[in-house]
Amino acid sequence: MEQARSRCVEGSAETGTADVRARTAPVPAQLRPADEVRERCEDAGAARGEHIHSEAPIPRPRRADCPRGDEGSRAGEGPLREAPSETGSGRPVVQRNSVRRQILDALRTALVAGELTPGQVYSAPALGERFGVSATPVREAMQQLALEGAVEVLPNRGFRVVVRSARELAELAEIRALIEVPMMLRLARTVPAERWTELRPLAEATVRAAASGYRATYAESDRAFHSAVLTLGGNEQLVRIAEDLHRRAQWPLVGGPDPRGRADLIADAAEHTALLDALTAQDLAVVQSLVREHFTGTF
Repeated sequence: MEQARSRCVEGSAETGTADVRARTAPVPAQLRPADEVRERCEDAGAARGEHIHSEAPIPRPRRADCPRGDEGSRAGEGPLREAPSETGSGRPVVQRNSVRRQILDALRTALVAGELTPGQVYSAPALGERFGVSATPVREAMQQLALEGAVEVLPNRGFRVVVRSARELAELAEIRALIEVPMMLRLARTVPAERWTELRPLAEATVRAAASGYRATYAESDRAFHSAVLTLGGNEQLVRIAEDLHRRAQWPLVGGPDPRGRADLIADAAEHTALLDALTAQDLAVVQSLVREHFTGTF
């Protein structure tokens, strides 16, 4: 026993302490330098042939402090809008907490604003470069958009934004009416007036968003208002289905962004206030008329 111990531990004659010889273990992948891990991930993505080598980088917003002057954009493709970077690199950086959710929200906003062109193919690595993240969260977000019907997967190429038609928009409006009109009529008969008063701030928020003239901002506030109204019915599944249909109805038609302007958005938002008035008064005929017109005239 003593001989074995003497082979492993070397005593110090002066201090009486022992120097234990440690072996160096391999560094796990999660503890390796970020650059090394990123290179391995990018090499793996390239091996799958996911990136289109002929694809131009996603254009960056016009920015005075952009060091390389990357202000151009491909024909038919507008710049995505994100918060300015604080790194001084001229590239927007997404915070690492809930990266996938942030990328998904940013892509949904870009779809509504018409900044992701219908029919255009986008690769995960190129969009990842755009947002300052790896291709993985972008790929995951795009897979979710594929499930929602916003994009289609092209193996070894990327994702193509779905081209929508006026007929599809009309079909979505019809389905939304079949779901929401009966619920709105039921709510008009059963919900007390004070509950509708509580939703006034949401209706007013849609008016302010419409006044901004930015379609994506209005789209978000519009969904928030409709979801809040339907939530009063207590049917969570109906709320989820209605919100999904609402989101799909907000995607632009083939031809790019919605041609309607700020005045159209303001008129659309005003219908929310009118709807609350009719619900408060329990005027079922007006409620039914407003909801149907709202669906056919807007998103």
